[in-house]
Amino acid sequence: MYFSKLSNIINDINTVLLPRLCFGCNAQLYRGEQLLCTVCRNQIPLTEYDFIEVNAVDKIFYGRVDIKKAAAFLFYADQGIVKNLIHFLKYKNQPQIGQFLGDWYGQVMKEDNAPDDIDIVIPVPLHKKRLKKRGYNQVSGFAKRIAGHLNAQYIEHLLVKTANTRTQTKKSRLYRWREMPNLFEVTNPDYLNAKNILLVDDVITTGATMEACARALKRANDVTVSIAAMAVVP
Repeated sequence: MYFSKLSNIINDINTVLLPRLCFGCNAQLYRGEQLLCTVCRNQIPLTEYDFIEVNAVDKIFYGRVDIKKAAAFLFYADQGIVKNLIHFLKYKNQPQIGQFLGDWYGQVMKEDNAPDDIDIVIPVPLHKKRLKKRGYNQVSGFAKRIAGHLNAQYIEHLLVKTANTRTQTKKSRLYRWREMPNLFEVTNPDYLNAKNILLVDDVITTGATMEACARALKRANDVTVSIAAMAVVP
């Protein structure tokens, strides 16, 4: 009991000297709050899309690639909490944000009848040059935590990116589609035979990146691919 109280006192002192700030609104975090303050956590725009009912993310891929099911956790907008979180995750060396969102989404998926047949969780890869520059794949922590909640295998290096393309965020859907063929490859297709795969990314805009990854994965025999993302642009 004594040491527990002492630890709390030390933590409170550290909070005063080095205050922890909310990644959503930059307000000071208090005891019990993690990465997001209570206000931002309650205001974050959840999609409430599950892996049972047809939703807007499913419809993105209609007629483009055979996806078993697709969903996203949050809505992404040009301003707001979600944009701040993903900006810090990708560009400010804050990989713990991905882990935080992965744990949160993994718990939600389990509560909302998450697919129980997922064998492997695979993140959308970065090219090796981009990975070296950033130091980590921003999707990895998110995907690992989801895999843990689904009791699935997490594999990072089966799917690789073959070229270091520029950012996709401001390109049209047609331009992205033209740029994507053979941009992703599977290093060991036989390992994926007859597997149910969950492909994971950060933000879905046009769906071109996920489409290209899914096409690469489906070159293996008897593979099913589902999709999950941190956020989707509505």
